[in-house]
Amino acid sequence: MPISLEIVSPERLLLSRPVDMAVIPASEGDMGVLEGHTPMIVMLRGGTIELHENDRITDRLFVDGGFAEVTPERCTVLANLAVPLGELNRTDAERRLAEADAAYDAADKRDVPTEDAALDRVQSARAMVEAAGGTG
Repeated sequence: MPISLEIVSPERLLLSRPVDMAVIPASEGDMGVLEGHTPMIVMLRGGTIELHENDRITDRLFVDGGFAEVTPERCTVLANLAVPLGELNRTDAERRLAEADAAYDAADKRDVPTEDAALDRVQSARAMVEAAGGTG
């Protein structure tokens, strides 16, 4: 039985459909979500969501952090940014990484929450560059 998946960004509902499995970039590592999954809410890191149907990956989307709510029947991803991989631009991703690196370098390292937030932006931007691969 499929699980109902919704991927939502602040701008729009990006996707809403049943899938056999979704692999999401949870903060602790990639996590597969199938029907009957234990209920939980997880933080997401920047990375790629893979949608599986009929034993193959049908779609890949980049998310820039956020949260996922998982129940036995559905998975709702609330992403800061969600973009199909085909729409990523490597040049834009590299610019984003350069900006994140500069912000991290300028961050007050004595202010742990600020440093952590800056490091999260760097890691997400690196994941975006990797996801953009040969596009752009």
